[in-house]
Amino acid sequence: MNLLLASLIGIVLLIGNAFFVAAEFAFVSARRHRLEENASGGGRLMRTAARAAVRGGKQLSLMLAAAQLGITLCTLGLGMVTEPAIHHALEPVFAAVGLPDTFQVAVSLGIALVLVTFLHMVVGEMAPKSWALTHPESAVLLLALPFRAFTWSVRPVIGLLNGLTNVLLRMFGVRPRDELATTRTPHQLAMLVGESGRMGLLDRDEHDLLTRALRVQQQPVERLMLPIAKATAVPAGADDAHVRDVAARSGRVRLLVTSGEPHDVVGVLHVRDVLTRPGHTPAELARPVPRLQPATNIPEAVAALQDAHAHLGLVTDGDDKVIGMVSLTDLLGELLDTSAATSR
Repeated sequence: MNLLLASLIGIVLLIGNAFFVAAEFAFVSARRHRLEENASGGGRLMRTAARAAVRGGKQLSLMLAAAQLGITLCTLGLGMVTEPAIHHALEPVFAAVGLPDTFQVAVSLGIALVLVTFLHMVVGEMAPKSWALTHPESAVLLLALPFRAFTWSVRPVIGLLNGLTNVLLRMFGVRPRDELATTRTPHQLAMLVGESGRMGLLDRDEHDLLTRALRVQQQPVERLMLPIAKATAVPAGADDAHVRDVAARSGRVRLLVTSGEPHDVVGVLHVRDVLTRPGHTPAELARPVPRLQPATNIPEAVAALQDAHAHLGLVTDGDDKVIGMVSLTDLLGELLDTSAATSR
């Protein structure tokens, strides 16, 4: 094989090796929640790539086996094609400069081995590994689709190799896993905090703060809600003077708009809208209010209100009947362990 063709094949194999190395480290390093966020938003191609990455993360053993297979094939190809071509291309050069025949083979083979090894380590291993570790989410989104396609094409081979590997591991008492165990449940975290406090690794204030924070994470929003009968509201057809009067007496700038019964909430009205757009009824100015289930925990409620760009949320029962109201101020105050603000 001539040097030009061997060089082209070598470049392709180096690129392939870099691809598999980057995919391996990207799948291990990428954070699941970031990929799930991309899977639910962004462009169509990004969503597709993110979903493929999430599925790959759930089959991590299969993904790593595919990466190792690809790296092995590329490395063997470099050794079989590129090194001999460089070695044979250098022999005439050393013969021309008068190097003894006994040294020509050894020197040319050594130079070929060093050159290919250097390129393989730097271009095919270290550079893609550093990129994947520095930008894991970007790397996995870029590589997920072609890597999943490769994995699918060689899945029978990988399945056989994985099965043999798992049998060998079980013989030594090791239980194989397909997914990294990087997350902890609140219960597990509470146990870790309690054990750390018992062993003196946390002082009392730190222990109490972490314990309260973990407890708040699981608190239902129902605990902070104001019963709907006590919420400040105005009728859907009220005039401007009535709205201003209710706002002045209650000291609140955000008022619920109801159409009859307290639980028949049309939306929320900001007094500013009445002042800037006089002559409109509250029903016309009301904005939608996010609805939450009583069991929704506080962090989820905060996220729902922030996503809706809303300051208030309605708590509904199983029949979608409004039973209470919560404010973003109160929810954040609870999360930050500060006294809850009274304005809604």
